[in-house]
Amino acid sequence: MPQTVAVLGTGKIGEALLSGMIRAGWRPADLLVTTRRPDRAEKLRDRYGVEAVTNAEAAKSADILILAVKPQDMGTLLAELAPHVTPDRLVISAAAGITTGFIEDSLADGTPVVRVMPNTPVLVDEGMSVISAGSHATAEHVGHAETIFGGVGKTLRVPESQQDAATALSGSGPAYFYFLVEAMTDAGILLGIPRAQAHDLIVQAAIGAAVMLRDSGEHPVKLREAVTSPAGTTISAIRELENHGVRAALIAALEAARDRSRELASGNG
Repeated sequence: MPQTVAVLGTGKIGEALLSGMIRAGWRPADLLVTTRRPDRAEKLRDRYGVEAVTNAEAAKSADILILAVKPQDMGTLLAELAPHVTPDRLVISAAAGITTGFIEDSLADGTPVVRVMPNTPVLVDEGMSVISAGSHATAEHVGHAETIFGGVGKTLRVPESQQDAATALSGSGPAYFYFLVEAMTDAGILLGIPRAQAHDLIVQAAIGAAVMLRDSGEHPVKLREAVTSPAGTTISAIRELENHGVRAALIAALEAARDRSRELASGNG
């Protein structure tokens, strides 16, 4: 695409998108970045050959603006952008809990907005980005977002009403797996396996299980049952997981994450 793209707030996620676009064939000359710190701007210029500008300059010259700031900083950023963003721009938000309506109300009438919830595996090109169109965004606008975020993983279109649930499942999802690996590593140490070895065993088991889930097309119940022999070790472990309410705890945790996303959207940060 010939458009100029600006990444506003080029932290870890913003830099991952930037590097993904360059690997996908975007010219550094067509990419702009903004950041608060001059030393960070210099590093991005040296690393990627892109131009670092102010938020106002980005709004004036870029065709697509990717807002990659923290949710609590979005109001301030939009106030800075509003005098310069015209309805022929595409605004893509990657901030958790911020609705397209909130952004549309802050910018010129008719400005197309697309909401995206990526997760941190975009840093290794294995992210999942959930995409929703605002009231003025067309299929072409959503396609632009898919092209950009597809360079760092997979994308999925959902109605915006499902974004809070998607944030709980996917946006926060990697943290749940890290938490589980941490707990299993501690269990391995308790069982007498050195930490480094326990970590390697669990991480490889997680990678293998994920690939089987992705590539086999089988329901997770069938894959679990294939490991669960009668009166064996696995069923004994699963019984304890059920006895301790792990399934119910996961459901409650996801509901809490969804509710927090709703709170962020309502401004109760």
